[in-house]
Amino acid sequence: MTLSRRQFLRGIVDMAGAAAAVELGLLAWPSPAIGDEKMARMAMPLLAAPKVPLVNPVTLARFVDPLPLPAVAKPAGQRSHPAYPGKSLPFYRMEMRAFKAPLHRDLPATPMWGYGGCFPGPTLLARRNEPLLIEWANALPDKHFLPIDHNIHGAERDKPEVRTVAHVHGARVSSSNDGYPEAWFAPGHSAISHYPNAQDAATLWYHDHAMGITRLNIYAGLLGAYLIEDDAEQALNLPKGDCDLPLILCDRLIARTGELYYPVSDDPEAPWVSECNGNAILCNGKLYPFLEVEPRRYRIRLINAANTRFYELSLSGGLPFQQIASDQGLLAAPLPRPRVTLYPAERAEVVIDFSGMDGKSVQLRQQSEAIMEFRVRDRGRKDTSAVPASLRTIERMSAASAVRDRVLTLGEQDDAGGSPMMMMLGGKHWSAPITEDPRQDTTEIWSMVNLTGDAHPMHLHLVRFQVLERRPFDLFAWNENKTLTYTGPAIPPSPEEMGWKDTVRADPGMVTRIIARFEGEPGRYVWHCHLLEHEDNEMMRPFQLLPA
Repeated sequence: MTLSRRQFLRGIVDMAGAAAAVELGLLAWPSPAIGDEKMARMAMPLLAAPKVPLVNPVTLARFVDPLPLPAVAKPAGQRSHPAYPGKSLPFYRMEMRAFKAPLHRDLPATPMWGYGGCFPGPTLLARRNEPLLIEWANALPDKHFLPIDHNIHGAERDKPEVRTVAHVHGARVSSSNDGYPEAWFAPGHSAISHYPNAQDAATLWYHDHAMGITRLNIYAGLLGAYLIEDDAEQALNLPKGDCDLPLILCDRLIARTGELYYPVSDDPEAPWVSECNGNAILCNGKLYPFLEVEPRRYRIRLINAANTRFYELSLSGGLPFQQIASDQGLLAAPLPRPRVTLYPAERAEVVIDFSGMDGKSVQLRQQSEAIMEFRVRDRGRKDTSAVPASLRTIERMSAASAVRDRVLTLGEQDDAGGSPMMMMLGGKHWSAPITEDPRQDTTEIWSMVNLTGDAHPMHLHLVRFQVLERRPFDLFAWNENKTLTYTGPAIPPSPEEMGWKDTVRADPGMVTRIIARFEGEPGRYVWHCHLLEHEDNEMMRPFQLLPA
């Protein structure tokens, strides 16, 4: 089998290239980007050298900025909606604006884009079965400040440079309100979306989803948290109020002038790169922030909003997490964990107990690097919260209930030089006729066959699903005659994957099988890889939910 140039580079770490990257500030050394052999991506030789000097975060003072806590969005009023005759719904206006904000005390303010003119955007707080309306308004400039590759489908030169459409990741909504990638609108325009919130309490998040430039718009700052509450969850007496905090993680490359730098290829006519790993890890929009906490339990809602990076999080001093929820809400029971791994778009809710740590500090680490500090006060309020031994009942879906098992490939297409030029699902382009057409209220298994050397976080819109298994297969047999031959036993999902999910890690050389019941309104939705560079360059396909 012939290795692509990128696969070769992935297998043999170019130490000279890495050292040069450190000198440029592209990588901290040792770097979290090369800490895990499975995901090591030394792709620097494929990138053009940055035209501006970059910040090396390891030279910055740590834990000098307080952790920003996004404001909770407030309704702008009430509006009627045809689905609710005689009733008015809370109406929110989320305006996308350009602004500047310092990412660290010692850096110049960074030009960014954000919902509500901030990064992350305001937290949207919803309750189960209480619908709301949001007007997503594009008040951005007409010119993009990040490099657009006009060769990518949907980003051609005849399109406006700046286009947006908001998607609430994990929300169960109709297709017309889901943020379909081609339903974008230019500056000066807006769209009103309806969110029924008819789903379990969960940590969701919202972000841009415009065709061909999602990676750039999210990198620019268009993202925020969307939290759904319900009575069953609140009855558990988990930490709440100012002890219940979203923590949005993402990484960036920052020029010494404060500007964001987005990596490009060495071909000025085709600047797309297959991965974007920054060296500056931002927590709620700050580099190395601190948070003062009381000696009590805190509920932290972790959201991986990175373009490409996965996070392997731990706490200093061996302090454990108690994971209580994943993408689509509560697990069946709390899960003690020494570390939490999140791939792009995945979420995990954890409880951290700072009891008995009065006056001490605890650091949140990404692999070996401390990225945030919790400072425990000498005293605090009495903690009346609890973490029950049982959180909720989760019935596992039976594979026998599926009416269909779809075999779907995750692949890539290389250019003549062996560099990836696009990523593909089922070997098909976005514009090919729809091939995935589940029927409303039926259950299907999707078996995702990963033919690439990457782990892909795969996301289905509209539905929640359960992970059935992962199983190794014979790649040579598949390439030879498209025969799926397993080479080992099925590997069951890990305990943290036993809840409801909307994003799943599809490992290289494995078939990842998920099962979902396709409830919701018929219409056109999408499924895609949530490595944003892949999503933007053909690793996204529409699916059609047919009427029952």
